[in-house]
Amino acid sequence: YVCSTWGNNHFKTFDGDVYQFPGICEYNFVSDCREAYKEFSVHIQRALNSNGHPEIQYILMKIKDIMVYLKPNLVVVDGRIVKTPYYTSGVLIESGEIYIKIYAKLGMVLMWNQQDALMVELDNKFNNHTCGLCGDYNGIPIYNEFINKDASYNSITYGNLQKISKPNAKCEDPDETQALPSCNEHRDECQRLLTSPAFADCRLRLNLEMYIQACMQDKCACDGKEDSFCLCSTISEYSRQCSHAGGRPAEWRTQNFC
Repeated sequence: YVCSTWGNNHFKTFDGDVYQFPGICEYNFVSDCREAYKEFSVHIQRALNSNGHPEIQYILMKIKDIMVYLKPNLVVVDGRIVKTPYYTSGVLIESGEIYIKIYAKLGMVLMWNQQDALMVELDNKFNNHTCGLCGDYNGIPIYNEFINKDASYNSITYGNLQKISKPNAKCEDPDETQALPSCNEHRDECQRLLTSPAFADCRLRLNLEMYIQACMQDKCACDGKEDSFCLCSTISEYSRQCSHAGGRPAEWRTQNFC
């Protein structure tokens, strides 16, 4: 019931597909896509920060008729800046030191670390009713996201299809022909990090392999630079998803690691 995006442009759909999409336009992250009345939509826009790492610049949500706009340390509801905790007709917004959380009575929880990582949990009454980067929530990986009727998409094509068209937006679509490098030389290190004793309670709760793959891609992208973003963002996501699945990751951060 969870869709997330984190770190170096990784996405995990409700149905469990994991892919990378480096777009910096505004995209439909997840929306109710039934023809008639749409109950909600969540749009996101990423940009590169001063270190050259992708971060979520803003999130734009519509819940029934309420518009919520989030930026780091800023919550705007229907055009006015509000203090948290804030409650309005079926929507509760809370913020702590790191996370902004939004609970919507219609069956949705959104959690953003005000940097790279966003997670949306959705009631299963929305099965088969969603669209966007999070996929269609039909319980079947790949179908209708990356294989549609007779065409198969790569993740970049799929991501580009989710762009929100804004007449004055200046942003390039990522190139659909660029394949991601294979990063096998980092497998051992990623596997070692993600199977450390701190994560013993996570092994059976999550699909370990997909986080190993994401970690390998992060290491590739950093090209040997000792950069905590490349290493820590996927491990942080693994830890968050483990907690969310009822696991109890032990303390894995140290003074000199993440």
